[in-house]
Order: sequence, then C-alpha cells, then structure tokens
Amino acid sequence: MASRISRRSAIRNIAGSAALIGAANLPSTVVTAAETPSTRRKGNINHSVCKWCYSKVSLEDMCKAGKEMGLTSVELLAVDDFPTLKKYDLICAMVSGVPGGISDGLNRKENHDKIKAYFDHTIPIVAKAGFPNIICFSGNRRGQDDQQGLEICAAGLKQMVGLAEKHKVNIVMELLNSKIDHKDYQCDHTAWGVELAKRVGSERFKLLYDIYHMQIMEGDVVRTIKGDKAKGIESAAPYIAHYHTGGVPGRNEIDETQELYYPAIMKAIVETGYKGHVAQEFVPARTDVLASLRQGVQICDV
Repeated sequence: MASRISRRSAIRNIAGSAALIGAANLPSTVVTAAETPSTRRKGNINHSVCKWCYSKVSLEDMCKAGKEMGLTSVELLAVDDFPTLKKYDLICAMVSGVPGGISDGLNRKENHDKIKAYFDHTIPIVAKAGFPNIICFSGNRRGQDDQQGLEICAAGLKQMVGLAEKHKVNIVMELLNSKIDHKDYQCDHTAWGVELAKRVGSERFKLLYDIYHMQIMEGDVVRTIKGDKAKGIESAAPYIAHYHTGGVPGRNEIDETQELYYPAIMKAIVETGYKGHVAQEFVPARTDVLASLRQGVQICDV
C-alpha cells in the first residue's frame, strides 16, 4: 500500500479526540451492499471489526455495512462514538482511549495515576452502555526486565480492578509483537500475559489475544488457546477476553495469501466455550475494503 496506516497513531488519535473519523469517499455500492441470506452468520462467533483499519470509511457507513454483513460490534473506539453505535444497535466490544497508548503503559509506576483516573472515569460509562471491555497496554521495556514489569503492572492493576469488578467490565491487556510492529513492547508473549493475570487474581483482568501478533512471536496458536494436557501445556483460554485477527505476513487479508488457516483457529476458540467477540484487525490491501472485511468475517464464521 502506498501509505500504511499506523495502529499506534490510530490509538493516539482516539485517546486525544473522538472525532478521528473522516467522511467516506468510497462509492455507495461499496459501503451499502446488502448481504444475501446465504451470508447470514452461524452464531458460533460474535463478529467485530477494528475501525482504525478503515480510515476512508466513516463510522456511520461502517456501522451500516457492518450490520449488513452480520457484525455486532465496531471497536477500538472512544466513549464519544457510543451514540453512533447505539443508533445501529451495535456495541463497542473493546473500548479504547487509555492514556499513554501502547508504549507508555502500566509497567511504569509514574503512569499508574493517570491510567487509574481514566478507568475511574470510563468504566462506569462503559458499564452503563452495556459494553464488556476496555483495552490497556503493558508499555515498552526500555531496559526493564520482564519480572520487574510483571510486578509493577500487577501492582497498578490491583488498584484498578475493584471498580471493574463492581461494574462488571473487563480491563484487557493486549498481546502485541515486539519483533515487527511494536519494538520493545513488554506484553509480547502469552505466558507473560497469563502470569500477569494470575498475579492480579481478578476475573475482570484478562488478555486480548491478537492472533496476528502471537503468530509472529510464538506461533502454535491452536495449542496455546486450547492447551495440551498430554504435553503439559496449560490452556490460555481462561485468561482471554477477546481475540483479534490479521494475515501473516503483512497484516492484510486473512485468506489463502497468508500462512494462518483461520477456520481451524476459530473452531479451536469455539471449542473452549468462548462467548466473546472476534474482531477483524487486518489492513485491507484491496481497493474494495468492505469486500475484504466481508470475506474475513465469512472465513471466521465457523
């Protein structure tokens, strides 16, 4: 693509302003094409999409198209976007806007007060809207070892999960790769995230398992999700509140052009009893971006 959208810059913009979405300049046939009965969803997967991947599609048009293709959520949006979602009877399965974004997160004590203030303000609003999750991040290492990062993140989160428990909203830390996209990010392996969840010890702190990112860092996606008792591998599923997709390599469409076979991954997720959302978070390489999204949803609709 001539100009690659940055997830980091998208999250920064969400944190700074809810008015980040421009008007769409796409043909109306791309935005409003209706679904046929053959594309109605099976109901085993709750489908969502990350809005930042579709910068030329307005939120309003994304909601219209999403409803037509069987989505129940448009996510990584801020509180100010909730009225538009409600207009289309959609939810935001993962609310964004945490101060510091990806790089300046919970692994630094000096960030805890502003992050806690954000959660104190936002959790009741999210709960009132009936939405399940708010995203957070570990932050970058900057020379910090992983043990210290665990201790500091756990200490900070323990100050925040009480309100999340009261309002039945999940605080969710995303697993990201530190190899390609987010150099130096600390929560870059499932085992580290699971250990953090165990230390926090609350059902209201869980992980966002990004399949794209974890394929880059560690692979073995299905076994990580389901576990393998014969091999002594614990299932990560009890610690996961949300999933994201993306094609590897390249973070584009999740079809036959890439190395992951998403139907098998989705079946593994369903077999764990998961009832949350799976969000498409690939950056379309094709001109008809909503056709790419529709294809991705269909691939994951097992």
